[in-house]
Amino acid sequence: MQVSFACTDHGLKAPRNGGEHSKQNTTSPNTTSHARARFRTVALIARSLGSFTHRYHHNLKESTAKLTGMKYRNLGKSGLRVSCLGLGKVNASRLCQVAEQLMTIAYESGVNLFDTAEVYSGGKRSSLVITTKLYWGGKCSFALTSFVFAEIVRAMTHVINQGMAMYWGTSRWSAMEIMEAYSVARQFNLIPPVCEQAEYHFFQREKVETQLPEIYHKIGVGVVSWSPLACGIITGKYENGIPESSRAAMKPYQWLREKITSEDGKKQQAKLKELTHIAEKLSCTLPQLAIAWCLRNEGVSSVLLGASNPSQLTENLGAIQVIPKITAGIASELDHILGNRPHSKRDYHH
Repeated sequence: MQVSFACTDHGLKAPRNGGEHSKQNTTSPNTTSHARARFRTVALIARSLGSFTHRYHHNLKESTAKLTGMKYRNLGKSGLRVSCLGLGKVNASRLCQVAEQLMTIAYESGVNLFDTAEVYSGGKRSSLVITTKLYWGGKCSFALTSFVFAEIVRAMTHVINQGMAMYWGTSRWSAMEIMEAYSVARQFNLIPPVCEQAEYHFFQREKVETQLPEIYHKIGVGVVSWSPLACGIITGKYENGIPESSRAAMKPYQWLREKITSEDGKKQQAKLKELTHIAEKLSCTLPQLAIAWCLRNEGVSSVLLGASNPSQLTENLGAIQVIPKITAGIASELDHILGNRPHSKRDYHH
């Protein structure tokens, strides 16, 4: 379980002293003193990138129209507008030059959402939305009782009231946990989450397509999806085995290697071969088809892209052009090949 923040240039310079959310006293040292030092990195992250690529900068609207035709959606039912494609895994271990190229390409293509975590580096421009996370790399070490939910929501409210962030969301939370956080926020006049970060791709559909839509309609929590290419599986590079230079060949990714070589993994590779034919019919690549398929879901506010080089990022950003090509007929054909379309409550009413 993780907690996410969204920071913009507005509201990060001074604490909020007014409004209904400031009525609750959240400065108790017992609830926030330890967390405050960690949360403060959110504001630092949101201010640390002011110097990147001024020499490449030009008008955002102009670049958007010329390059990808980036679309913008509200983050859930909040007033925050985010690009439908975001850049995830802004990694500090990359060479500065490569990282700068990736962020420049993304920005000049209309991307305004950059996702980071405690193990990433990140930053801001005045027109960007920066997100970061806590509890990266593992589960919370405590049982999620109502008391703990109250502590989490109270801490997030404190972060926002102090001007360190504008919004907060969840990552890898269940629908029940999100509803519990929302209930606590309403009960104690605190600030509820506005989004959930969830894994979503061809082979992972249940949560985003059946559980989260109900949450959106009930309380307005949107979806920021990640891993649209299933850790590289959907790129097709594992069709003939595991290349030595691939992520799955590295020791820390033994779990990925085992997943690819399992019986289910082999079945997925067979399905990807069929999906490649559809991509060719639509004059796009398989990764572009996979990302466009995620974006076709109206409940998804933004899809986070991961890229290790400029050409890969440019290719993935081109997925926006593929969205109109995924007609109802094509979508039905994809569902037939995948064979894993989850049944929503709406299906049972027809």
